[in-house]
Amino acid sequence: MSDSEPKAGDQGGGSAPSGSDGGVTLTPGGELPAEAREIAAGYAFTGPALDLGALVWDGASHPDAQIRIPLTMLNRHGLVAGATGTGKTKTLQLVAEQLSAQGVPVFLADVKGDLSGVSAPGQDGDKVRERSGQVGQKWSGTGFPCEFYALGGIGTGIPLRATVTSFGPVLLSKVLRLNQTQEQSLGLIFHYADQKGLELYDLKDLRAVVTFLTSPEGKTELKGIGGLSAATAGVILRSLTTFEAQGMGDFFGEPEFDTSELLRTASDGRGLVSVLELPAVQDKPQLFSTFLMWLLADLFQALPEVGDVEKPKLVFFFDEAHLLFKDASKAFLESITQTVRLIRSKGVGVFFVTQTPKDVPGDVLAQLGNRVQHALRAFTPDDQKALRATVKTFPNAAYDLEELLTSLGTGEAVVTVLSENGAPTPVAATRLRAPESLMGPVAVEALDAAVRGSSLYGRYAEAVDRESAYEKLSAAEPAPAPAPDSAPAPAPSRRAAPKEDESLVEQVVGSGIFKSLARSVGTQLGREISRSIFGTRRR
Repeated sequence: MSDSEPKAGDQGGGSAPSGSDGGVTLTPGGELPAEAREIAAGYAFTGPALDLGALVWDGASHPDAQIRIPLTMLNRHGLVAGATGTGKTKTLQLVAEQLSAQGVPVFLADVKGDLSGVSAPGQDGDKVRERSGQVGQKWSGTGFPCEFYALGGIGTGIPLRATVTSFGPVLLSKVLRLNQTQEQSLGLIFHYADQKGLELYDLKDLRAVVTFLTSPEGKTELKGIGGLSAATAGVILRSLTTFEAQGMGDFFGEPEFDTSELLRTASDGRGLVSVLELPAVQDKPQLFSTFLMWLLADLFQALPEVGDVEKPKLVFFFDEAHLLFKDASKAFLESITQTVRLIRSKGVGVFFVTQTPKDVPGDVLAQLGNRVQHALRAFTPDDQKALRATVKTFPNAAYDLEELLTSLGTGEAVVTVLSENGAPTPVAATRLRAPESLMGPVAVEALDAAVRGSSLYGRYAEAVDRESAYEKLSAAEPAPAPAPDSAPAPAPSRRAAPKEDESLVEQVVGSGIFKSLARSVGTQLGREISRSIFGTRRR
């Protein structure tokens, strides 16, 4: 069997281990205590499952007692948590590999830039052989089908863009760090543009509409629904200017990414692993976390209801999840909670990846049925408080979890998942399997070749700037007819050819179409856009 072909059983598709006690074979060299046998029996599922690793009891690994996640329960969401350096990234890689082998597409946010190795076979070595022997794994280096993306094309990857209209006011307010009043005003601006057919494709479109609505001609347009104060408009415009000056304008525009691309499978039936390369923007954490939320919200709107499924349509890994919830408004948190709760019925599973469970709001945490908790540190009083809070989020365990969570080694975790009947499994200390793909980034040349060789590259690589709100509002008046040869040439019109340093206000307010729009926009029917709970555009 070649490295490019999926392997049954070892990639999570095999049947449960057989034996005399609930399907569990006892480890050679000694019988497991009754408590350990009960734990192991809780993971002896009959249907397809992902193999995480082997049960650890009294410090020893028992490869015949496999810890697994039922494939049908992967849309019930999950949490991968643990301190820095404890192995969270390798856990993502391990789960992504097995999902792909089972034909399930995966989305991975690669914050540190070391997940591109999923596309290449792993390298054998002493550590890999030692770990695979400890957990009963038949390891074989295997690469998996991948697509690589980059936000706005910053970095190596197929550019991911969203139009401002699609992104919506709620998510954009979080990116711009607007307060509640400013967020409401931005929502009013979007509502107006939606009604009047003013397309907001990029940031200059939004600036043009804000400028129009604060001009003498445009002020009356919003009077009936609250109006837009000059001070609030000034804050929004300054925030947009700063945001764009930091190079963030590239994320907004066309062609807009079609999130259904994330649901594809490869020609051999394996699920496509979509890797979003984020190292180039890791100094803008709030931007990429909010952009990931846009991807999820857009999927939620586009996918039909399917209820319970044999396997998920997509599993979405939300890395650095604490950044999404930091400084979030109550309305924003409610929207996240509702999206996570309802997207399960669309066949999409969401795993939040962060350092401690307390980084995730309680209402969201309550919906995460699958848990992989790596080691925590307890060096400070705050660490100890976080440790105790984490322990309380687990079901009753046969272990002393406070002691166990501080003594786990790299690549070990405490696991509890939902069984095939939806009940939580016993808490299990687990030595995790080694990923079969490359545990590190591929060469830059190989990554670039993969991006340029993708069938999606020609569709999304080049930005497009169609006529939209900015062009409509700043279009010039028709040029005057040429003067007779004997007459001196007229001075060029500022409105006919705006100077490079001419301000947006001058360009917009000075245009003929602006004055025409100010007279007629109140009677335009336009095409009002329907928006979701997140303020994102409904397709």
